[in-house]
Amino acid sequence: MSGFTHDELRDFALLYRQTAADLAAAREHRADAQLAAYLNGLLGRAHNVIYAAAPRRPRSILAFYTRTFPQIFRATWRYTAAAAGIFLLGSLLGVAACLADPGFERFLLGGEMMDTIHRREMWTHSIIAVKPLASSAILTNNLSVSFAAFALGITAGVGTTWIMFFNGVLISVVAAACYRVGMGTALWSFVAPHGSLELPAIFIAGGAGLLLGRGLIAPGTLPRREALRLHAAGAVRLVMGIVPLLVIAGVIEGFISPIAISPAVKFVIGGSLLVLLALYLLRAGTQAKTVPHSRIPNSQGAPGHTSPRSFVSR
Repeated sequence: MSGFTHDELRDFALLYRQTAADLAAAREHRADAQLAAYLNGLLGRAHNVIYAAAPRRPRSILAFYTRTFPQIFRATWRYTAAAAGIFLLGSLLGVAACLADPGFERFLLGGEMMDTIHRREMWTHSIIAVKPLASSAILTNNLSVSFAAFALGITAGVGTTWIMFFNGVLISVVAAACYRVGMGTALWSFVAPHGSLELPAIFIAGGAGLLLGRGLIAPGTLPRREALRLHAAGAVRLVMGIVPLLVIAGVIEGFISPIAISPAVKFVIGGSLLVLLALYLLRAGTQAKTVPHSRIPNSQGAPGHTSPRSFVSR
């Protein structure tokens, strides 16, 4: 049906409804059993044409990642920025808690991990011995965190906010504990290669959750169900877009981050990946024509040009 013109689609819908009405009338008259059987088969084939899922072509998948996803990110970047801000707030409060009470580190991280840090040992050593398994486990964990940040947007954004805030607190407490024993460089050189992709991906997932939550708490003039559907359309595409980023980050964390090479090399790898990611998100798809796929309400709740939208590339 993708090749139909607007008029052909309208005529097709009209014929479909008329055929359904004729089938209902034919079934009321037993003498028209043969006609009813014919109309039923015709209507069934038409139903399959209308509701069958269009096959995903490699070209459409490529278009999504080279055009659609970056366009959606740019249209909804404020939600990603809000998620990153929540994460940063958690990080700052985590550092403040560690400065006020050094015992907070052991309370949050547990005795086993704190003892490992005090022995100046990186817990990443176990990754080196089982790289493929570790990479798989890391990928699973990253996907779980990201999907949880997105899915908990259905709690009006409260669950998403908590996940972003808590992860900010957690990473700052780990950093503070490592800094106290002189392992700050070792920690950040481990985080830099994969974190340059992993953290932005988690921020985008958090932004998707906040976008989903907005559909619940600020439907505006639209029915809440309709507002949720419109916001969810963009949020789901954001989450789909970060999957390759998380896959790459998981591979890097399993195979590159823990190896014994110069910290400077790891920082260069991380910085280079971050620059490439920024160029991709900010520049990819800028030359492609886009049309709104579903209009997401603006801050007043009505569809508007200043609101984030989900896009489909032509």
